[in-house]
Formats: sequence, structure tokens, C-alpha cells
Amino acid sequence: MILSGKEIEKKIQEGLIKIDPFEPKLINPNSYNLRLHNELVVYTEFPLDMKKLPKTEKILIPESGYELKPGVLYLGRTLEYTETHGLVPMLEGRSSIGRLGMYVHITAGFGDVGFKGYWTLEISVIHPLIIYPGVQICQIFYHTVEGELTEYQSNKYQGNSGIQPSLLYKDFENK
Repeated sequence: MILSGKEIEKKIQEGLIKIDPFEPKLINPNSYNLRLHNELVVYTEFPLDMKKLPKTEKILIPESGYELKPGVLYLGRTLEYTETHGLVPMLEGRSSIGRLGMYVHITAGFGDVGFKGYWTLEISVIHPLIIYPGVQICQIFYHTVEGELTEYQSNKYQGNSGIQPSLLYKDFENK
């Protein structure tokens, strides 16, 4: 079951959901709009190697906008920090963003119960597109979960403080 917007507000008041900064005007009938931070990260050395931390470069999005180019994966992040307890958070692009030919995630729209942090966005476009910091880029929604819960634990992404490139290489270190 997906929570309604009113139920999201209730869960925020109960402390089961945290969205910071929170703005009531960003609540939808069954989701909450999250905004784009002013930073992007791109990979700088190819081919990427799953067993190594990829090299990256930071890009600041000016208030005047920044042009995204097709064929490039841009990692962004939400302006909002979120925490979710007892619910499954999920992220999807807004329809207005999709209609401009922009993807906000490739496969990582599914969150885990207990996730705490900023959402890293895997942004790509099908044609050149100018983006702006603070734009309402995606929406978070919440599913209830049945059964005994174990909250998300990760030495990779939990409690992040910014954009995170793939940390898959850590999986190889733990073998």
C-alpha cells in the first residue's frame, strides 16, 4: 500500500519519516517532491572498473542553468535529506521531467527500510536539456511493509553527506 500525502505528513509528525528541509507545499496526493541540489558529479576515466573506486569531477549548477548532454551519466543529489523507519521509500522522476526527456534514475529508485541520507540521482537525457538548482526533480513515495523488519545497514551509502559514485568495489573487498 502507498501512503497518501496526508499520511506522509502524519508519519513525519510521528518521526517515522524525516525530510529536511520540509516544505508542506511539496506534498502531493501520494508523494512528496524532492529538489535538485546545485552539484553534479561525472565520471572522468573510462572504462569504469567495478573493482575500483571511479574517478570523478564535480560540476556546480549555476543559477543561470547548466546544459546536460545526451550520452553522459550525471550523478546528482536531492537537496533534501531523508530518513525512513518502518516504511519502504521509493523514488521516481516527476512526469514533467520525463516529458523533457530526462531520467532521474537508471535502476536505483528503490530504497530500503531505515535508509538515512541524500538520494543520489543517476541523471541522463535523450537530448540537450538545461537544468537549474532547486528544481523539483523527483518524488518520493512510501510503501508499507509486512513482516519482521531489519533496518538498512550499509558501509557504502547509509548516512551519506553528498553525491556518491558507485561504491560497488567494496563488495569485492569483502569477499
